[in-house]
Amino acid sequence: MYSTPFSPAQARSARDRMGLTPAQVAHSMAACGAPVHPQLVVAWEQGSHVPSDRQLFALADVLWCGATALMGVEPRTLAEHRLARQLTVERLSYRIGMDPAEYRAAEAERRWHGDTWQTRALVEALGLSLRKLIGIMGRGEELAGHLRSAVGGRWKAHVEPVAEIAVVDATSVGDALRTMHGEFGQFAQRYMGHLVALNDDSRLKETAAERAAYLNRLVDHFWELVGEAGDASPFPPGAC
Repeated sequence: MYSTPFSPAQARSARDRMGLTPAQVAHSMAACGAPVHPQLVVAWEQGSHVPSDRQLFALADVLWCGATALMGVEPRTLAEHRLARQLTVERLSYRIGMDPAEYRAAEAERRWHGDTWQTRALVEALGLSLRKLIGIMGRGEELAGHLRSAVGGRWKAHVEPVAEIAVVDATSVGDALRTMHGEFGQFAQRYMGHLVALNDDSRLKETAAERAAYLNRLVDHFWELVGEAGDASPFPPGAC
């Protein structure tokens, strides 16, 4: 069952820094629309209870710190990135135009099936990039597998699967795969050229090493070619 990530030690430390008692924290949380009993605040700090999403957000506001600080972890999952932005499932679902139950299922299953518009809205709301979203949803290795097969074989067969995973239009994906297929093919040509010319082993090993290095950064190169390199959101502010 899903449970809000929470660090009792961080919560105690944040309250101490503010010089507040549990009763004062509870009183201020009530003013934020999240009334709780002071004993519940104590229970959170003792680790016997965990706040709900809304309680976490109110507590962060009262203690003047980010939700991430109280979570005690750097966001790794879709749910944790949502919490770090202090968004409830309902509020985020509204922003991305998705039924809350469908979005909640995406968090639980770590599978994203939103359309292009919903995906754009999601990465903007959570401050992610398409590449990071794919990693969070556990599809990074699936993408890498398609790319390896595409550069070494029939790249056209992988356009649609890669476009679906990366949420990038098929034309851009096709252009990238065609380029990568051509680049990778040059390693085979050079290797065969060295063999025919009876070059020494050092030339063959050099080409093999370059080929291995190319494969190691295949995913990086793909994102560079489709213009989604780095961790910034791929959509400029205000884009329609």
